[in-house]
Amino acid sequence: MLRIQTPLSTWKCIVKIPLRRVKTMRNTVSGKNILNNILKEHVYRLSQISFRGSNLTTHPLRNIKDLIYVGNITIGTPPQEFQVVFDTGSSDFWVPSDFCTSRACSTHVRFRHLQSSTFRLTNKTFRITYGSGRMKGVVAHDTVRIGDLVSTDQPFGLSVEEYGFEGRAYYDGVLGLNYPNISFSGAIPIFDNLKNQGAISEPVFAFYLSKDEQEGSVVMFGGVDHRYYEGELNWVPLIEAGDWIVHMDRISMKRKIIACSGSCEAIVDTGTSAIEGPRKLVNKIHKLIGARPRHSKYYISCSAVNTLPSIIFTINGINYPVPGRAYVLKDSRGRCYSMFQENKVSSSTETWILGDVFLRVYFSVFDRGNDRIGLARAV
Repeated sequence: MLRIQTPLSTWKCIVKIPLRRVKTMRNTVSGKNILNNILKEHVYRLSQISFRGSNLTTHPLRNIKDLIYVGNITIGTPPQEFQVVFDTGSSDFWVPSDFCTSRACSTHVRFRHLQSSTFRLTNKTFRITYGSGRMKGVVAHDTVRIGDLVSTDQPFGLSVEEYGFEGRAYYDGVLGLNYPNISFSGAIPIFDNLKNQGAISEPVFAFYLSKDEQEGSVVMFGGVDHRYYEGELNWVPLIEAGDWIVHMDRISMKRKIIACSGSCEAIVDTGTSAIEGPRKLVNKIHKLIGARPRHSKYYISCSAVNTLPSIIFTINGINYPVPGRAYVLKDSRGRCYSMFQENKVSSSTETWILGDVFLRVYFSVFDRGNDRIGLARAV
């Protein structure tokens, strides 16, 4: 649901077409990307595992400081390019418009509707509040491309007001990949449109998120390349069709349950950078790992990171350990801080958000056809 911790500096990045993990400009790529070379030579599709007749389309993503993953898409005729967050926590797709006069819009690429011959405007407006900002927009239609995938007459949002996105120059908009029933704009999501138009043969997509700001992050549509994960995919049914939420059995550390005792809910969200939970339980975890508060973060000695215990998320009877080196990041001064954060969204049940910290460790498949999520250890 687009909850991204703001980095201390801004990075301008370029995105390519299969979900790819890309280094920041400070750590410019040198040498060959061995994983990508292997993947190009040995492509396996989900059709060879569980889906038949699947055509796999991959789209590269850029890893920005392990805090956000963005990919390039185009809108209009001729195409105009934008960097967007592929967000499983929301259903709406929007980019800034040249109608927008908010300061945030001036730092992003804005869609120039008069330059597109296939543009069509509606009179429908909508508002969205995210964990890291809010926007007001109007619904329009145009041709949208994600790599080789083309969605014609795709409804999407054009922001006319944006607040809270001023310091986020590394992405222009959001491309929601959740179910259509939670769309604020009421527009059919692009994944549903691609499926309905026959652009993808199987209603699945998957994420491989790179670590340490490296290259190789990808989002896949219509199938799964099993070279991105080890072992078998463990399938987890959704609590109900309509949102990427599953039952979680417990959260434990050193064989002791530390949260989610008696089960809870877990949202699998590519638009959230951290692992988020109720304040009381997140504070408990920080105490157990020796993290101390300073300003808005909880810091821990960098020398202790490799000795931190794994925190284990048990889902559908399967343990998913997340090691200390995965849930601790470094800030611009080289200080180490925890990526466990308070989930400020009120809920009647204990709810955790498994964001990019978890999804860097575990390859994820979102199966709309069977209303389930597949998880396996990422390579």
